[in-house]
Amino acid sequence: MALSDVALCARALVMIGAAPIASFAEETTEAEVAAMLYPVLRDGMLAGYPWRFAARGGWLSRLGEGGNDADDEGDSLFALPGDFIRLLSLSGAGGDIARFELRHQAVSCPAGRAARVYLQYVGRLPEASFPAWFDLALIARLAAEFCLPLTESTSRADYLSKRADELFRQARLADAQQSTPHAIRDFTLLEARL
Repeated sequence: MALSDVALCARALVMIGAAPIASFAEETTEAEVAAMLYPVLRDGMLAGYPWRFAARGGWLSRLGEGGNDADDEGDSLFALPGDFIRLLSLSGAGGDIARFELRHQAVSCPAGRAARVYLQYVGRLPEASFPAWFDLALIARLAAEFCLPLTESTSRADYLSKRADELFRQARLADAQQSTPHAIRDFTLLEARL
């Protein structure tokens, strides 16, 4: 579908019977509401599920170990990427890192375990790269959230919220089907039947 942030908001506004916008800079109530709510709603939708289409990965830069660049326990701090939204996994040379903590755009890990850290995460990406099923779920969520401040109709807002929840579930299902399912291997009950 390749929609921009403004196009996504315009479609959501049309769903609630409001005038669509052409820019967030317009001097209208619709543009003001969309500009205020859109970034947090988009990031909330991206954070709400480990989306495959938004999955990213990369080695993190160390901020420091001990001294001012470490936390109170002397753990190592690593800078999170600027597009970071949700952590999926953290690993080092020795495998997964089980103990870590997110703090102020950084992740803290035990100093001895993590010389280098690889982060898998959900990242913020351009709206034009959202798949169509995510666009639909996001438009529905935007419409549900825009409804009350623009129409003051609680019954319509409740209906749109339920619709948005359903489209979110459908989007999660579509995203989950974007790879080969994991096969069950070495399952003792299956082996016992043979």
